[in-house]
This record gives sequence, C-alpha cells and structure tokens, in this order.
Amino acid sequence: MIERTLFNSDHQAFADAFQRFVDKEIAPFHEAWEEQGYVDRDVWRKAGANGFLCPSMPEAYGGAGADRLYSVVQMEALARGGFSGIGFGLHSEIVAPYILHYGTEAQKRKYLPLLASGEMVGAIAMSEPAAGSDLQGIKTTALVQPDGSYRLNGSKTFITNGWHADLVIVVAKTDPAAGAKGTTLLLMERGMPGFETGKRLKKLGLKAQDTSELFFNDVVVPAENLLGGPDFLGRGFVCLMEQLPWERLQIAIGAVAAAQAAIDWTLQYVKDRKAFGTTVAAFQNTRYTLAELQTEVQVARVFVDKCCELVNENRLDSATASMAKYWCSDLQCKVMDECVQLHGGYGFMWEYPITRAYADARVQRIYGGTNEIMKELISRQMGLGGR
Repeated sequence: MIERTLFNSDHQAFADAFQRFVDKEIAPFHEAWEEQGYVDRDVWRKAGANGFLCPSMPEAYGGAGADRLYSVVQMEALARGGFSGIGFGLHSEIVAPYILHYGTEAQKRKYLPLLASGEMVGAIAMSEPAAGSDLQGIKTTALVQPDGSYRLNGSKTFITNGWHADLVIVVAKTDPAAGAKGTTLLLMERGMPGFETGKRLKKLGLKAQDTSELFFNDVVVPAENLLGGPDFLGRGFVCLMEQLPWERLQIAIGAVAAAQAAIDWTLQYVKDRKAFGTTVAAFQNTRYTLAELQTEVQVARVFVDKCCELVNENRLDSATASMAKYWCSDLQCKVMDECVQLHGGYGFMWEYPITRAYADARVQRIYGGTNEIMKELISRQMGLGGR
C-alpha cells in the first residue's frame, strides 16, 4: 500500500491521544446512545476539557491554533470506529469556522470559547421540508423590524446536533424578493422566545446522532445576532458557497475511513468463518472482491489526502471537493454492500459493525448536497451549461 505522508509526528501524537479518549469515553457507550437516540451531553464537555473541540480555532478564542489536519485525524478515528453519533466535526469544522471567518469580533469572543469548551453545542440550519440541496429555495424569513431586529419565521429539518444545539446558524431570507442575494445568516441561541426544537428524527442509520427539526415562530433576533454584522446582510449565500467545499470534503474523509474499516472487519471475518470445509477467505470470489475494493479505497484515499493538503492551504476548489464527496460516498456504499454480502446472514445482524456501517453509509450520498448536485457543479466547472 502507498504510505501516507499527510500527517506528521505531531498529528500522530494527537491521533494517539484522541484514540485513547475514544476508547474510554465513546466506545463503551455508543451502543446505548444508539438506543436512546442521542449521545450524552457529558461527552461534549469532556471533549472540550481535553482540547478535542475546535482545535483549528485560534488560541485567542479557546482553540489550539492547529491546522485542519488535526480535525481530519478525529474524523477518521470516529468513522473508523463506526461512532456516527458524535457530531464533533460539524461543530468544530463547520459551525465554528463560519463564526471565525465571518463573525464580528464580539461574536467571536462570545461564542468560540464556549464552542471550544463544549459548554455550547453548535449546529447549522440549512435544509427545510421543501428545500434540501437547493439552498436558494429556502422559505424561512427574517424580516427587519423598525428597531433593527429581525423577525424570524419558518422551520428547518434534518439538523445535525439540532436537539442538543445551544447555538444555531440559521439560513434565512432577509429579502425574499432578491433570491440568493437576499439570504442572510443569523445566530440563534437556545431559549430565545419562539425558537423550538422539534422531535429527534428516527433514521435508517446514524441512530445516535441527534438529528432534529427546528421551528421559528416570530422569533425576535437582535441586530447584533446577524452573523458578521450589517456588512453581511444579504451575503449569506456567498458565505455558504465559500464553506461548502470543506464541508463536502469532510464527508469524503469519513467515507474513505469507514470504507477501509469495513474492509478490515470483513477481512478478519472471512478468515475466521468457515463454509464447505474451508474458510470463506479461500474462495476466489472473496479474494477478488476484497482485492477490488481495497484497490478502489486506496485510490480514493490518495485523492482525498491530496484534497486535504489543498484545503489546509486554502486551495481546494468547489468542483474538486464535489468530486471527492460524490465519488467517495458512492464508493463507501458500494464497499458496505459488498462487505455485507461477504458476511452472509450475519451481515444483516445489528450487533455486527458492518450492518450498522451499511445503514450509516446511505445518507452520505444525500447530505452536503446530493451526489446528483455534485455532478451538476462539476459539469458547470467544465463549461457545460445547464438549463
């Protein structure tokens, strides 16, 4: 196999420390969290106390000032272990960066230290019942009031960390007639009158992830909670487009790590499992199937590692991120399906990690923008116009 050169010794030391945290604070409890539909809040505070939240945020705001590869280490460890209920990635590398890149100084100082400590859990509310990948089609409105505040009305769905969230970045239309140019990002805090968290959604996979609905009924949002202040009124769509490549690469990172884990689990299983007087690994179909899957995952890993280098240098473009997201999540689902097949009937049993990984994988082709949308974005970069 090609030796990875993405990480240095400091990254590896961090990886070892985080794996110890996972082994102690996550692995023993994840199955119970799947049953209850959310992870215990305490794991967020413990992660914060150990420096595992928002590592790429500057030290002045409670982070470690580390590069994004430290977060990649975490994403891979969680995906490799099948710990899909842990929403650290979205919290640390989607919500916090929006505030860091676009927030006012007051917003950064107010929220980033609380996110880094785990005192606040962050979420971002984009998707709506009638608007998923098409962010220009959102209906939630935030209309300016005479005193400068905004009156927020609408609902969001499929919100990761939504049930636990203390801070939510809400995508809303401050000028519904202006299309994308009328989109603004607002900072919502738990407890604001009219802001309600709906039920935790029951899903095919990601059963420990507290995905939920959010409702906004005449919520009065103070003017100071407009992300970035007055200069960012109507610039929300631009901010979203700037940050989505990193979000989509995160999906690809998890996809490759999960796919490799599936191969590793299956390799051990077929070596141990016997059929017709020999091990399942002895059959040519088994060997060739795993050889093909390992080849494709190796190709994906090299590509994703290169994308990680680019994102760490702020040079990852939208089309390349879209390629990584669509191709790796497609591959993840293919690998899971083939590995379930090699497990036979046990591949359908929930106590086997391959079964849970199979269920978790399917949404990867949907969230972060469906893979069909990824192909549309790639084709446009190639100069192929749509309607």
